[in-house]
Amino acid sequence: MSNLRLINKTEITSSVASVNITDVFTTDFDIYKITTNDISTVGTVAININLRFINSSGSVISSSDYDYAVLRCASSVAFSELKSTTATNFTYFGGKADQSAETNGSVGYIFNPTNTSSYTFGLYQNSTFANSTNENHKGIGVLTSTANITGFQIYFDNQNVNSGFIRTYGLRVDS
Repeated sequence: MSNLRLINKTEITSSVASVNITDVFTTDFDIYKITTNDISTVGTVAININLRFINSSGSVISSSDYDYAVLRCASSVAFSELKSTTATNFTYFGGKADQSAETNGSVGYIFNPTNTSSYTFGLYQNSTFANSTNENHKGIGVLTSTANITGFQIYFDNQNVNSGFIRTYGLRVDS
């Protein structure tokens, strides 16, 4: 039996600025895996695919309580580090997207989202081909509040997307 259990599969089929995935984090698991792939935009500009958490009241947490560090590895520019201790999201959680579908994929792990005695942590990596540039990101992040997190929002900078997939898995750890 696999230690990975599919909890939710969401397909984007119309133009949206964000996607809320609610009620997927429970006390059944301490570790969750989130994947995104084949996300394409409505417009012609490459956009960032970011993540915010949703608390047990159903509210998106958009305060400056996110810390993150991302290594950006692009074929067209020198590698760079992005970091913040006052962010409103996990930047580049899903990488980037543009008009060409099937040009991005990401995997991220979320730790302790429902544990109100601990911060919620994340680590993620992705690969993207956008605006004729191959770009990869490897990031870590923490939500520095002890809210009961039951879901997440994937949202897109500056323009809508019209297709893609988001999957959420629970990861069982056997002792």
